[in-house]
Amino acid sequence: MNSLTANGDTANDLMQIFPTITTIAGSAWLDKITEVKGLKLREVCLFPTCLDKKQREKLYALLLETDLETIPFVHLRSDMDLRELDYLANHYQTKAFNIHTKKEFALLHDYGPYKKSIYIENTYKPFDEAEIREFGGICLDISHLENDRILRPDVYEANVRILEKYPPKCSHISVIKKKAVLDEESYMRITTHYLEDLSEFDYLKRYPLEYFGSVSALELENTIEEQLRAKEYISALIKITSK
Repeated sequence: MNSLTANGDTANDLMQIFPTITTIAGSAWLDKITEVKGLKLREVCLFPTCLDKKQREKLYALLLETDLETIPFVHLRSDMDLRELDYLANHYQTKAFNIHTKKEFALLHDYGPYKKSIYIENTYKPFDEAEIREFGGICLDISHLENDRILRPDVYEANVRILEKYPPKCSHISVIKKKAVLDEESYMRITTHYLEDLSEFDYLKRYPLEYFGSVSALELENTIEEQLRAKEYISALIKITSK
């Protein structure tokens, strides 16, 4: 079962994995922009989820100093307004956005013409089918799915049933640890955004290519160079699963 793109190609035929400018670890996002500039990268994904409006304005200004041409996928904050989406779509040809369910973060703005380009991520709550239909579909965080398979099988089973009806259009890739920890929301989790060993991606072999969608963003706090090595490792894993 391969999901179709607008031109009739399967999503997996066009699947790409991208390094990502993430913003969880304090000011480390500034270093990532410096790396993007030094490596002369033309494509990365962007997760400005921990930056307020003033910080995002600084981020956009710094990105103009790089060779960046496209940002195919952006993780939205609930306070980002339509003008920011316009800017990203027009300046960097961003075609896919994701958000958390409204049950966790109420959206502060109406995204109007972009609604069908916005995909709902699986987080703490099971997928809400009505919300998925309201927006463009599903952004699957594959590490969250694996976390639920091991620690919350009821949520895992519910989400897999939804995935059978709505194949993901895009995805996040993070790592799975061996030991669970209590997170800030008081959930036990084995997924994190910091890679220590490439084998922490081996869980990906469990999942079909259809779960990756056409764009997969590495949701890692690691450096861009480390993310590029991770991309090579994951690409090999994906090829193994497709045999």
